[in-house]
Amino acid sequence: MAIDRHDNRETLEEAEANAIGTEYLRADLLPSNISARTKDLLNQYLDQRILYYSKQSSEKVQEITQKTNELQNALWNEILPVARTQTTPSMALVISGMNDVLNSQGYVQAAWHNRIPYPAWLLMGAIALCANLLVGFGARNFKKNVGLFMIFPFITSVSFFLIADIDSPRSGVIRIEARNLIALKQTINPKISSSSPSSTNP
Repeated sequence: MAIDRHDNRETLEEAEANAIGTEYLRADLLPSNISARTKDLLNQYLDQRILYYSKQSSEKVQEITQKTNELQNALWNEILPVARTQTTPSMALVISGMNDVLNSQGYVQAAWHNRIPYPAWLLMGAIALCANLLVGFGARNFKKNVGLFMIFPFITSVSFFLIADIDSPRSGVIRIEARNLIALKQTINPKISSSSPSSTNP
C-alpha cells in the first residue's frame, strides 16, 4: 500500500514536469509580449513547485501553496484574453497545455494527502502485537536461545519504520525528490538567459 502510493507520487512528479515543460514550449504560440510574460510566470511557478517537494515546515508549505495558487490565477488570466479573441487550433493547444499544468498540481497535492488510513495502522499494530505476544509466550521455554526471539520484534519495528517513512513524502529518509522538475529548471534557465536583453558595449 505504501509502496504503491510512493510510486504514484513519483509518477505524478514526472507528469507535472512534462506538463510544465510542454506548456513552456507552447507559450511560443502566443503573441510575443504575452509569451514572454507567460514564460516568466511559468518559471516562477516551477520554482514554487520545486520548493513544494523539499522538506518544509507546515507554515512554509501553506505559504508555498498560496503563492502557487496566485501564480495559477496569473497564468490563466494571462492567456484568457487571447483565447477569447483567437479561437485557433494553436490556441487550443495552449489552453489544453495550461489545463494540464493546473491539473497536475492538483493530482500531486491529492496524492500527497493520500496517506495510509488510521484503521489500517491499527490493524497492522494489532497483528504485530499479537504476533510478538505469541513469540514472547513461546520464548519462556527457551531461555538459552531467548536472543533469537528478539529478531521478530526487531524486524517488525523496522518494517513499521519503513512503512511510515515511505508514507511520509516530505520528511524522513525516503522522500519524493523533484528530480524531473529540477532537470526542467536547468533546461529552461539557458533559454531565459538568452531571451533576456544583453548589455551593449558603448
